[in-house]
Amino acid sequence: MNFEQLIASIDADTYQRLKTAVELGKWPNGQSLTREQKELSLQAVIAFETRNLPPEQRTGYIERNKPTACGHSDDEVEEEVPLRWE
Repeated sequence: MNFEQLIASIDADTYQRLKTAVELGKWPNGQSLTREQKELSLQAVIAFETRNLPPEQRTGYIERNKPTACGHSDDEVEEEVPLRWE
């Protein structure tokens, strides 16, 4: 079985268990994931999400039209105001 076949065979429950294992760094039985297991599980989670979830529900999604940390959306262009030190 190759990687693509493996991803195609993952169901929603398995996906959720893999995602939780990566998040916590351990399997449901409490055993820690090895570095290799964490890498492969994360690859499987991302591949599953790419095939089965809309972009806004995928790991790492950033919505570009929401306000930024400064309180302005990316679409707004404001006049630059110089900083005044007094």
